[in-house]
Amino acid sequence: MEKNRIGKRTRLATLWLASLCLLPLAAFAQAAPATTSADQPADELVPPTSASDFTSSQLDDALAGSWRTASFRARDVYRHPKATLQFFGIRPDQTVIEITPGGGWYSEILAPLLHDNGHYIAAVEKADAGEAKQDHDALHTKFAVDSAHYGKAQFVEFDPKAPVFGAPNSADLVLTFRNVHNWVMAGTAPAMFKAFFAVLRPGGVLGVEDHRASDGAALDSVKASGYLPTSYVEKLATDAGFRLDESSEINANPKDTKNYPKGVWTLPPTLALGEQDKAKYHAIGESDRMTLRFVKPVGSAAADSAR
Repeated sequence: MEKNRIGKRTRLATLWLASLCLLPLAAFAQAAPATTSADQPADELVPPTSASDFTSSQLDDALAGSWRTASFRARDVYRHPKATLQFFGIRPDQTVIEITPGGGWYSEILAPLLHDNGHYIAAVEKADAGEAKQDHDALHTKFAVDSAHYGKAQFVEFDPKAPVFGAPNSADLVLTFRNVHNWVMAGTAPAMFKAFFAVLRPGGVLGVEDHRASDGAALDSVKASGYLPTSYVEKLATDAGFRLDESSEINANPKDTKNYPKGVWTLPPTLALGEQDKAKYHAIGESDRMTLRFVKPVGSAAADSAR
């Protein structure tokens, strides 16, 4: 079994931080510039091997891991996992809940990344049969056969009509990838976003990625296609108490015309039309996607009431 390199890097970073604390304060004072230009970052004393660089290195290790499914790895070019997770502010010491991970595309990155110093939780819908049950069983099996990378991962089952993902204010980061459209079609989206808000600590982050409808599209005209207006997803979050922190074009795809016979599922990886125009849809690639980062406000009445 491949030796886990992520733990080594964590221990090295801990030693580096400990040694940094021993440096005399005078050294910092001497190193500080007398003036700072308008376009110069104010934190010049942060060394090149900062926490963000360390997280980047660990992400590289997780993305290159031999445990990743080959067909999953092939989708990196469309899904930009490193840039996406960095945009959401992930760190290897966080408690992260992934909502409805499906077959575990992101689980294969997140669970090993968080294995040593963090906490990965897969939130799966209660299901007795169907695709959700198959995904649930497959993910359990994936984790069970590779304890070196998934041994500390946990599951929480939820009822989408009355979801609970854990103790209030217990998570640092909640992530969901290409799931909101399903909840919108099922009528459970408002309850899901309220539950995200409840489980996140004040200052915690909700990261959302989903298929993006054309500008000006009405919800009722597009929701059956799998695409959603960005403004509607933002409203779901802000109605639940979140603040939109930033949006990103990391997962944009200008080739996506969003007008297909089988909706978004016409495109890869589903290819709902089978061999019909397969080359055409492969040339388009995966869907155009919104990537949104929301924050649970600190000290607000909404955040305090969730405690």
